[in-house]
Amino acid sequence: MTEQRRTALKELQKLDIRIQEARERIQDFDPKFEEVEEPVLVLESELGTTRKRGQEMKLEERRLELSIAEKRDRLKKLEERLGSVRNLREEAAVSAELEMVKRSLQNDEQEAYTLLDQIRKSDERLGELEAAFAEARELVEPRKEELLAERAGVQKELEGLREQREGFASDMDPLELRTYDAIRGRGGRMAVADLTVDGACGNCFGVVPLQVQNEIRHGATLIRCEGCGVILSAADPEAETEPSGESAEGESSEAGNTGDPDEVLVEE
Repeated sequence: MTEQRRTALKELQKLDIRIQEARERIQDFDPKFEEVEEPVLVLESELGTTRKRGQEMKLEERRLELSIAEKRDRLKKLEERLGSVRNLREEAAVSAELEMVKRSLQNDEQEAYTLLDQIRKSDERLGELEAAFAEARELVEPRKEELLAERAGVQKELEGLREQREGFASDMDPLELRTYDAIRGRGGRMAVADLTVDGACGNCFGVVPLQVQNEIRHGATLIRCEGCGVILSAADPEAETEPSGESAEGESSEAGNTGDPDEVLVEE
């Protein structure tokens, strides 16, 4: 593989890593949104439950009102009938039914009274929740807008990287590009790795035979690691490390200071 083609693959991998990082940053916004919206969502859920319960109690209140009205009407008719009975047996039967309707009416009226108190408390709680919900929304919205703007910025960055990647890949060898994409896969694993100074794969650190190392450095074909399957590349040449100025100066000073420090030259 020539130097230019090797560099192209490594640059493409750098672009793909940046694209992957941008995607992960976008995904990281989801828990941030959840964290910001959690107080509002909790209040919204409680608000919905309270409203539903309030509606159910009002339906129950309506049912009790109809039942009470019906029993009062029945009670009135029984009282009228009691005044026109013709014998003791009929009087006893009407009186028994009358007492039963009275007890049932009292139970309904007591239940209705309790229910009205519950409805009153529910309405009060609903008002409190609506006020708390509105306040929470007011506090959350600015932070939510800020997160939306940040995510839009990262999304724009990702789109730019994708366009850059598409343009970059269009100039590459199609076969090498397909091989690279197949290795990297959807998981975004490493596809290109440099040889280490010891001649090992930079991904799995398996030792590469010397002959193969030479082919990687000087050959024109694409060579993959037998251990992990990544495309192997020669490491970029590094500049030799120069001695620091401080060390050189120190060595020079030590080299020049060979005489007796107390020796004084006197000119006659």
